[in-house]
Amino acid sequence: MNRQKIVQRNNVHLIGSGSRTMMLAHGFGCDQTMWRYLIPRLREYYTLVLFDYVGSGGSDIDAFDADRYSTLEGYAKDVTEICEALELKDVIFVGHSVSSMIGLIASQTHPELFDRLVMVCPSPCFLNIPPDYLGGFEREDLQELLDLMERNYLGWASFMAPLVMGREAPKELVDDLANSFCSTDLNAARVFARATFLSDYRHILPDAKHPTLILQSETDALAEQRVGRYVHERMPGSTFALIKGEGHCLHMTHPDQVTDVIQGFCADRSQ
Repeated sequence: MNRQKIVQRNNVHLIGSGSRTMMLAHGFGCDQTMWRYLIPRLREYYTLVLFDYVGSGGSDIDAFDADRYSTLEGYAKDVTEICEALELKDVIFVGHSVSSMIGLIASQTHPELFDRLVMVCPSPCFLNIPPDYLGGFEREDLQELLDLMERNYLGWASFMAPLVMGREAPKELVDDLANSFCSTDLNAARVFARATFLSDYRHILPDAKHPTLILQSETDALAEQRVGRYVHERMPGSTFALIKGEGHCLHMTHPDQVTDVIQGFCADRSQ
């Protein structure tokens, strides 16, 4: 697939003119516009690469392939294809939620493309798998949420948005997230949801090849503190940063704090 088709498929945009490249990867049910609170400051220092996964935002829905996107490896392939099409190198990959694992997969399959990773509220597995791991949800609970998505997608979006954003989040941010959920192609959302919430990527954490910053909120209904600390403890070369706040979308609710920590991490060339 040539550059033009990849750029069109993932609705790729470049912003800024910094000497270092930073790719911003959105989470499930979102799109690249969710990064707009970080862009004004980051664009001064980096060339930002923004994109939408197929089925989200302005992506080309005709490129959707249920088999390819039934696992996170399919989304990681999109990431590496974008990097190769744009001839990027030493990329700082910033992934929100599930994109943290997508970025980790991409960085392990094509380590030469990346410099470091930033994970915003990551989870390698949302399932409780006792006694060794508590991801936050029983399989039955997640299946019920997926069933609700099938039956009533708008109702699912209205239920999930305040849960994900956090009780302290302004109404406009909750509405913004709910609208983003609703704008995602339903067929693609079903496939992405299963790949996100029913997968287990704990086994790839010890194979991390790049310095990684893990950003965790104090209270997160989707990925509790213990999940972020679990990721940190099992990833060599990782740094853990706790943001004082609530919710799973720190880049939207706490953009200044998130930007400050990312800037500090990326400025430390010794890592």
